[in-house]
Amino acid sequence: MNRCPWCLINELETKYHDEEWGVPVYDDIKQFEYLMLEVMQCGLSWDTVLKKREIFRSCFDGFNYDKIASYTAVDVERIMNTAGVIRSQRKIEAVINNARIFQEIRSEFGSFSQYLWGWSGGKTLLYRGHESGNLPAANELSDKIAADLKKRGMKFLGSVTVYAHLQASGVINDHLKGCDCYKRLIEQYPTLYVE
Repeated sequence: MNRCPWCLINELETKYHDEEWGVPVYDDIKQFEYLMLEVMQCGLSWDTVLKKREIFRSCFDGFNYDKIASYTAVDVERIMNTAGVIRSQRKIEAVINNARIFQEIRSEFGSFSQYLWGWSGGKTLLYRGHESGNLPAANELSDKIAADLKKRGMKFLGSVTVYAHLQASGVINDHLKGCDCYKRLIEQYPTLYVE
C-alpha cells in the first residue's frame, strides 16, 4: 500500500493514517475526541498522543463531552494522578471547559459536526498543491474557525491546532496524491476542489 511518508514512523501511526486520518467524521463524540487529542498534543509529538490515547479515553469517559462538562476539581486531580497521562492541569481544564462550549455549539447547530461541516458546505476540501506535499500549518479556513471557537470560549485551539483537526476529521484531504487513501477518500466522499 502507498502511504503518506509521515505515518511510517511505527505501526500505531500507520494504522491511524490508514483507518482514521482524513476520513470524514460526523459523530460528535469522535469529533470531540479528535479535537481534544489535538489540545493534548500542543507542544508534543503526535506519536506521544497516539501512544497515550487509551489513557485519555479512560480518564475522560471515552470523550463523552456531556459527562466531561460536569467534571469538577476532583476530576482534574484524579486525571492528574493517573499513571501515564500528560500532566498538564491547563490542558485538562481546557478539555473540561471545551466540553461545555461543545454542548453550547451542539445546542445552537444541532451537532458539532453540523457546525464544523457548515464551514465547508458539507464537502471535503481538496486544496490544489496539497496533494504534492505543499501543506501549510494553518490556512484562512482554520484561522476563521479558530477565531470563532475562541470567541465562543474554547481554549488551546489556535489556527494550527484547528487545521490539524480539519485534516484528521476529513474536512480537508491532505493525503498525498500517491497515497492510496487520497483516491479512496475522493471516490467515497463529496469533495470540493479549492484553489
